[in-house]
Order: sequence, then structure tokens, then C-alpha cells
Amino acid sequence: MMENLIGSLNGKTATIGIVGLGYVGLPLAIRYAEENFKVVGFDIDQSKIDKLEAKKSYIEHIPSDAIEELVDKGFSATTDFTRITDVDAIILCVPTPLNKYREPDLGYVLTTVETITPYLKKGHVVSLESTTYPGTTEEELMPRLEKSGLTVGEDISLVFSPEREDPGRKSHSTRTIPKVVGGQTPKCLEVGMALYKGVIDEVVPVSSTKAAEMTKLLENIHRAVNIGLVNEIKIVCDKMGIDVFEVIDAAATKPFGFVPYYPGPGIGGHCIPIDPFYLTWKAREYGVHTRFIELAGEINGNMPAYVVKKIAKALNQDQKSINGSKILVLGISYKKNIDDMRESPSVFLMERLRDEGAEVSYSDPHVPVFPKMREHSFELSSVELTPDKLNSFDCIVLATDHEKFDYDLIQKNAKRLVDTRGKYRNHKDAPNLSRA
Repeated sequence: MMENLIGSLNGKTATIGIVGLGYVGLPLAIRYAEENFKVVGFDIDQSKIDKLEAKKSYIEHIPSDAIEELVDKGFSATTDFTRITDVDAIILCVPTPLNKYREPDLGYVLTTVETITPYLKKGHVVSLESTTYPGTTEEELMPRLEKSGLTVGEDISLVFSPEREDPGRKSHSTRTIPKVVGGQTPKCLEVGMALYKGVIDEVVPVSSTKAAEMTKLLENIHRAVNIGLVNEIKIVCDKMGIDVFEVIDAAATKPFGFVPYYPGPGIGGHCIPIDPFYLTWKAREYGVHTRFIELAGEINGNMPAYVVKKIAKALNQDQKSINGSKILVLGISYKKNIDDMRESPSVFLMERLRDEGAEVSYSDPHVPVFPKMREHSFELSSVELTPDKLNSFDCIVLATDHEKFDYDLIQKNAKRLVDTRGKYRNHKDAPNLSRA
């Protein structure tokens, strides 16, 4: 059965099922369809299915034209998981958040696995792309899948291949970002390689699913630790009256041994704020205390509080306090030029300001209405930036430096402007400007 599946994957006659049609799953569905695979998308959110059937996108950086082309190529989307029997490959792209104790929450993954298991058949390959701790595929997925009566490595294949999507990045695409694949058995790896090599330019095999799971964590922990370092350096530079951005740019001229990372109001997205805690949690099982990783998480997590202090200091110049002040936050997605709000430090900043008694508003050209979120709630819409509107706020905080903002307009009309991104680093003499 596995040889038949490898043949159909190589011949692009296999049907690909993608579970979870969000920032990871939808681009992957488009990529398979581009290579003329038949693709079936699964999601529990009926509103997504309705939009896809209407050939409309719900993700800003994916145009509706791409959805129209996807559907015209035969793509179908459904909430009916009995259709798992219609596909040959099942790729899981569901969330892996943290719970309120900052511990891994595998609820979405395990519920999905239990949902698809009754419909598994011989020859199926199941690939997990959701970020998780080393051992998840072997310890959690394999025994659940084998409840179907099918044996992993003989009847069905099981692989882990971590997603590497980076929304908004134009220099790389789903096709050009190398794909790491680990199989539960050598035969599983062979199937996994066939699953991805027809749509990804470079597929990188590793020895096990655990190695693939750890690879993803290392990638993002590397970023979290370096961002934590530069955020700490920013605080030190601020105390010393040194421009941290000048220092970083100067250090980056070294042609070896240095990679520039830039500070901000915290870290966000679906990976960097979350992945380190997956490893620290699992490491405790082995009696290892990951102090370095946890310290970086502590520094990054405290950055919104640091920014609030800088806002208070800026308002003090006008003999005002945060309590009762009107404060506008510019940019609430977790990074520039996208609409992704997951774990955005801007939202944590807004909550802290609200708790301090501020009247908080926001402006974001990519997020017209504050979305419904599991742990955050604001009944707000994006403020249009006009001279009069800007001047009506006691303080404006640049949290996410979107290219669509008119930075000259903002600086000229703000009473007080707090820059967390170094966008105004060349405006040192502006009397209304503070850096955070």
C-alpha cells in the first residue's frame, strides 16, 4: 500500500487532505493545487468554508484571486470529516497554543486525530505540521491512530514536518522554504519525502519525528533568545543615553559572527512566544531546567510593561498621568504589513494601558475591526489618521511599524509620540518624541 501511495504522490494523482485552513493550511492547499493535486480542505469553522466556496479570502496576504484559482482547480472545503476516506494524505495544520499555566495545549491536535481515526484506511499517510514538543508524534499521535486497527509503518505512514510559514514575507514562499521531514519509521520517512517533494523545492530528511519536532523548536527559540537579548540591551542603552538602533546597525557591518535582531514592545505570532515553553515543559520530564530559554521569555514578556513606563514618563512632561489620558496605539498585528493578531504584544500593551485607566484606541490599516480573540476583548474599530484626530490624543504609541502609516503626518500632529520600533530614530530633536 505504501508503494502505491508513493507512486501516486510522485505521479501527482493522489488526493491531499489538509485539516485546518488558517495561515499554514490555506497556503499549503494553494501550493498543492498549483501542482495539479486534487485537494480537500477540512475545518471546523463554517464561516471559512463559506468564504472559500464564494472564492473569497479571509487572510489579507492571500488575495481572493488565489482562492478563485484554487477552487477552479477542483479544491473543495468541508466540515464533514467523513470525507477523510476520500483522500490519500492527511496533513494536520491545527493550532497548538499554551494553556493559562503556560503549558502545552494539544487539545486541537488530539481532538483532530480522534476525529479522523475512524476514517483511516490502509495506505493513508498522516503528517503533523503543528509545532509541538519532541515526542508528541510518537507518544500521542501514534497510539491514537493505531486504535483504528492499522499499524504505523506497515498499514499507514506517520510523519512530522514542521510548518515554516512567515506571513507577509515576500522574499520566500511555501514552495521555496525548505521542508524538514521526520518519519516514525524509515518507510514512513520515504512516504513523507514523496508527500512534499512534488510541491517544495527542497525537502530535508531527519532521522526521526523527534528530531523534526526539536528542529522547529530550535528555530524559534533561537529567535526568542536573540530578541530577548536585544530587548535587554535596549533597556541598558536607554539608561546610558545610547541609540540602540545605531549600535545594532554598526555591529551588523561585521561580516561574520553577528546577526542583527531588533527590539520592540515584545514578541508575537504563533511561534516565538509559544514554542520555547513547549521545550521547557518537556525538558522538566528529563530533569532539565532550561534557565536560558526561560530568562529570554521573561524579558520578552515584560516588554509591554516597560513600554507602559515609557508612556507614563512621556505623559509626565505634560503633567498628565496614564489614568484618564486618551492613548492611540498604532499597529496591533504582531508584525508589520500583516493582519495576524496572534499573541500580539500590542494587545498586551493595550490591556495594560486600559488597566491603568487610559482611554485606549488603535489604528491599523490591516485590522479594521478588533477581532474576537480567546483571551482578549476590545470593542474597537481602527481610527482613521487625520491631523485633527491625531491631535486629539494625549499620547500616540507606535507599536507595529506598518509601511502604510504616514509617519510624517503622525509625527507632525502628535502631542506626544512614543516610538517602540525605532522608526523615528532620525528625529532625535523632535520635542514630542520619546523612544521605548
